[in-house]
Amino acid sequence: MQDLETIGVVPVVVLDNLSHASPLGDALVEGGLACAEVTLRTEASLEIIATLSRRGDMLIGAGTVLSIRQADLAIDAGAHFLVSPGFDRDVVAYAQLRGIPVLPGIASATEVQAAMRMGLEHLKFFPAIPAGGLPMLSALHGPFPTVRFMPTGGIALDSLEGYITHPAVFAVGGSWMVPRSKLEAGEFELVMELTRSTVAHMTTLRVG
Repeated sequence: MQDLETIGVVPVVVLDNLSHASPLGDALVEGGLACAEVTLRTEASLEIIATLSRRGDMLIGAGTVLSIRQADLAIDAGAHFLVSPGFDRDVVAYAQLRGIPVLPGIASATEVQAAMRMGLEHLKFFPAIPAGGLPMLSALHGPFPTVRFMPTGGIALDSLEGYITHPAVFAVGGSWMVPRSKLEAGEFELVMELTRSTVAHMTTLRVG
């Protein structure tokens, strides 16, 4: 997960319109985040993954992967990594069989242990804010010091600081720079500006 750690913030994208895939990619790359987790929540999601992965200048993940079938389709579409909202042993095993990184979601110590038994040490902490936020993240870090997390769910730019600087965090997932309503409206200049602001803020926090 070194690439995701270097990027730092992963835009979580819900996109309905395939024609918006390329301008979205341009906005993210020009804004400084050459990455996206495209959730499998729309009919166009697999084609969007394919379009973005073919660019060659972005790291593209498939999100909301709930089954082996979805994992298979996402990998074949060109996804570079998979993300699930929860821990599904079958999905994890299939991703490992296909040789692709997978980030299952966890919200408890029991789930962390189950993931570790499958050899995973990078996990999604979801839904981050409802599941306890920073106090929960710190609580999990105590007994599992080798595990690192990508908290996602409810985090915004103004709450990024506590997460991006936490020793247990390797990256943060969020949608504040890619609001679905703005994507649907084709406001990609705004997306680029929000992305640039996010990168600038993250860089200041990491350096500080």
